[in-house]
Amino acid sequence: MTTGIAPYAAEATAEPAARFRDLLAAEWLKLWSLRSTPWAYLVTALTVIGFNAGQAYDTYRYWTTEMAGDRDEFVRDGIPLAEAFTPNAVLIHILAAGAIGAVTVVGEYGTGLIRTTFAAVPARRSVMAAKAAVVAAVTTVFGALVALVSFFSTQAILSGKDLGVSLGHPGALRVVVASALLTPVAALVGMAIGTLLRHMGSTIVATVATLLVLPMVVSPDRYWSALIAHALPYPAWRRLTEPGAHFEAYPWSAGGAWTVYAVWALAAVAVTVFSVERRDQ
Repeated sequence: MTTGIAPYAAEATAEPAARFRDLLAAEWLKLWSLRSTPWAYLVTALTVIGFNAGQAYDTYRYWTTEMAGDRDEFVRDGIPLAEAFTPNAVLIHILAAGAIGAVTVVGEYGTGLIRTTFAAVPARRSVMAAKAAVVAAVTTVFGALVALVSFFSTQAILSGKDLGVSLGHPGALRVVVASALLTPVAALVGMAIGTLLRHMGSTIVATVATLLVLPMVVSPDRYWSALIAHALPYPAWRRLTEPGAHFEAYPWSAGGAWTVYAVWALAAVAVTVFSVERRDQ
């Protein structure tokens, strides 16, 4: 004889589905529970800012009074902005951001924590979406902080020789924003590659090859090679920040460069979220 009480009791004792804000909170706690996380951000920030400040100080040190007449040309050519975020610093920044994004996924696969997470929350897409959202938010704030500190510190050094510019200088804000947003783009790409490969060594190699090596092997002087270059994040950053970067053999617009940022970020999130649905953990 059935009374209908058992189904009701089962329904009453069933745990409610996790809300997305709960998943965000969980991913936030997991991110900062790693001892390496604060150190990774701190070392990256100090290294990137140090590279840029070092370049600005080098200019300050060797700028003589005899060169004072070249000040207007120096500013007009955009060199103060180029020294606010140098290519060498950006390469380090991309590598570090990609590694940070990769660790958030690969670390869980390596320890097996991801199995516990998916057992507690079977909605895998929601878990990965929350993970991507947290990484994107944290790295965006981090990128903005590094870009702003780098800009103001380098311009303060250059101002000692009356060579610095303000944030209101034409093109200055775009340099800061482009440099800041490159951080979450690289981190999300690292996360997507980590989701696919699930092994730290191969993930780092693939991330470096995608974000750093590929832009160096394509040539902007050949049509098809230029098309590939124009579709990569690092050349997009160059287009947005370097004076004269659009005077290449095959020029492209700043809008196209911003679109590259958006497409890479959205594609990386899509890979991260949807690639875990049908794969065994």
